[in-house]
Amino acid sequence: MCLAIPGRVEQITSEGDIRIGRVNFGGVIKNVCLDYVPELVVGDYTIVHVGFALSKIDEQSALETLDLFRKMGALDEELATEEEAFARAAIAPQSACPDGSCELTGKNLRDKSEPIR
Repeated sequence: MCLAIPGRVEQITSEGDIRIGRVNFGGVIKNVCLDYVPELVVGDYTIVHVGFALSKIDEQSALETLDLFRKMGALDEELATEEEAFARAAIAPQSACPDGSCELTGKNLRDKSEPIR
């Protein structure tokens, strides 16, 4: 899953010409590129997708969304470190067809393009 997550800008610095914010996602802090939303200041809430701030949002919407994502378990998945993501993937059920081109039916694999008889 790949969600846009709301977070609070805690600090703003720059790396060369790029504005970087330390953004707090309900306790997890990540560095985020703020260049697409130049009006963001410390204390603002923003929607972040793959490390880029996309828009400014109000605090109530941000907190409600974080709470919903937390209840869904989506925050753990989206904000996991690389090590946590690998550990989770190692214990997850594995698919014989990760691209979804076939499905497991009992113990037999069936190509989805073939009709069921």
